[in-house]
Amino acid sequence: MSFVQVYNRYESRLHSVELRLRGEVHSEQATLSRAALHLLEAGGKRIRPLFAVICGSLGQRENTEDVERVACALELIHMATLVHDDVIDDSSLRRGQPTVKAQFGNRAAMYVGDFLFARAIGILSRIERVDIHQEFSTAIAKMCRGEIEQIRDLFNWTQTLRTYFRRIERKTALLISVSCSLGASAAGASAQNVSALRRFGYWTGMAFQIIDDVLDFSGDESHVGKPVAGDLRQGNLTLPTLLASLDVPVGEQLRRLVQKDMTSEQATLAIQIVRDSGCIESARGIAKKCMAKAVQHLQCIDIPEVRVELQTVADFVYERLF
Repeated sequence: MSFVQVYNRYESRLHSVELRLRGEVHSEQATLSRAALHLLEAGGKRIRPLFAVICGSLGQRENTEDVERVACALELIHMATLVHDDVIDDSSLRRGQPTVKAQFGNRAAMYVGDFLFARAIGILSRIERVDIHQEFSTAIAKMCRGEIEQIRDLFNWTQTLRTYFRRIERKTALLISVSCSLGASAAGASAQNVSALRRFGYWTGMAFQIIDDVLDFSGDESHVGKPVAGDLRQGNLTLPTLLASLDVPVGEQLRRLVQKDMTSEQATLAIQIVRDSGCIESARGIAKKCMAKAVQHLQCIDIPEVRVELQTVADFVYERLF
């Protein structure tokens, strides 16, 4: 089964989620509406809604309304974090389009992100399940913690690989994890399935972020939709860079080059050192191990077709070019 086949199977559900998203980003305040719609129309893989609706098919009752609400809320949260990230990172491109920050300015962008967060909470409030609200809010709080930790560790060469993995767990893996678990919970799936899907989503999310960090070095800007190697230029030391730093002569070079006051020429040299180190492929290998752990958690899922669909989407996460 291919990713396109899986996507086509759930296309009508995802179209319904897309319509909900369009409704939720609308505001009587024109700038809020234009800016939020600008981000929505820039596209995106909609991986989180896709995971939610696939996992929702494991439910013991037909509850497409709540599953779609979960999917919509999760994508709104994701969109909000993108808007805020682009302000913090001073990014002008996202998905090949001008960012909200570039189009509308920093101040407007911060409120657009807050607006999207509020819309997400509003749509989820229509689900009368305390456990869903608790898991959702806990994940958001941890995401914020991960973002703060990333800011704290910019240009920080004393951080360890453990620090990096904990950071991406909070920044990225948790939202994909709850996409799976809440999609299933909203449809009344068994506790065993929900727990397995939560772990599957966690390891898939870890791989997702590692591959993002790999593509930041090895991707093509026309595919990635933003300038490559932007993380290192901003002082965000991701897995390929941290792995390269463990090699004594290479690490010494990188530490000398990658500092707050580094020039464009120094950044370019540091990027080439990481690319030549072999650590990009090493990082991809770690992502592959995460994917293997994710797939292990699918073995106890009740419906074989759902196992295949989830593994297909997970394979796309690992093999994607953007």
